[in-house]
Amino acid sequence: MAPDAAPAGAAAGPALVAHCRAGFEPEAAADLAGLAEAAGTALALDAPSGRGFVVARPARFERARWTRTLADAAPIFVRSLFVGSGPHALFDPATTKGRPDRVAPLLALIAALRADGPLAASVPYSELRLETPDTNDGKELSGLCRALAVPLAQALTNGGALAACGDVPERTPRPRLHVLFADGAQVWIGASVPPWGSPWPMGIPRMRMPREAPSRSTQKLAEAFVAFLGERAPELLRPGLKAVDLGAAPGGWSWQLAHRGLRVTAVDNGPLKGEVAQDSLVTHLRVDGLGYRPRRPVDWTVCDIAEQPARVAALVGRWIADGDARRTIFNLKLPMKKRYDEVRRCRAIIDDALTRAGVRYTLAFRQLYHDREEVTGYCARE
Repeated sequence: MAPDAAPAGAAAGPALVAHCRAGFEPEAAADLAGLAEAAGTALALDAPSGRGFVVARPARFERARWTRTLADAAPIFVRSLFVGSGPHALFDPATTKGRPDRVAPLLALIAALRADGPLAASVPYSELRLETPDTNDGKELSGLCRALAVPLAQALTNGGALAACGDVPERTPRPRLHVLFADGAQVWIGASVPPWGSPWPMGIPRMRMPREAPSRSTQKLAEAFVAFLGERAPELLRPGLKAVDLGAAPGGWSWQLAHRGLRVTAVDNGPLKGEVAQDSLVTHLRVDGLGYRPRRPVDWTVCDIAEQPARVAALVGRWIADGDARRTIFNLKLPMKKRYDEVRRCRAIIDDALTRAGVRYTLAFRQLYHDREEVTGYCARE
């Protein structure tokens, strides 16, 4: 359940600005409320539906404590997070004529952020991110961001606030600079360092849609590999490993696995389409994915079955608990209401199955960019 906002005046700290999928602001707010509770502080929330981002103001902000909390419990519905201030008006639309100067007021805001912000930077920022909400209105601002990117970056570099291209990365990551345009005249500004933020602007990885893949769902699995496995992906998805794809048709996830050289058992009563149907690494079994179990353990199972989330959670929990697979990535098709509660329920089902079996494991959930009304889960035996 999404939390209620804290009473007015309950929070006086900096602004935590969280990108999320439009329509999932209550769930992103619940993420932030959980983080605030773990960090031992109250939170005031601003999360209007459909805006594409949530703003939270903690009553107390202790950078080290928040960073530890984020590292221990990554949010599910928050795509990317920065800490700073706003909203700031760059000009007055009612009185400004012609093309307004946005660079000068942005430079002033950034100077103040470097000096007194919650993530004050004594070194140049590693990157400038001009961002918009992931909404239709936000997309209309992308042209403005492109027009400002070069002059603003050049001014920041000349002033020593932004690292020049080609600088050798330091062992300690430098903060990234975020400027989020709520509209053409109003911005939120802040900074992020790991585990704040995301490797990708606005938390959106740009995944190429392979022409050979039979469905766009292949991008969901490709993004899940990046999000959950990171630099370990080549090791954990090396050629020759064995995988089972439950609910495989038309074959987008099977293609993604076979493309990496894994041997795939594609389980679905429906047909596979395109070249994956003739791939020598793919064996298609026309049986029900909910009832199938392999004769021998496999390295991976993936599951994108359109079924009640709790049934999918119970299914993957059994696969990992019984040792049928060592790792799994799966999608939960969320209901229209109580989505956050449904994810917690599914987590509890998997936790219970693996705890009963005495299995040590890793379990994580993320709403990926290529998900719709879904959340993607990852579970692995340790």
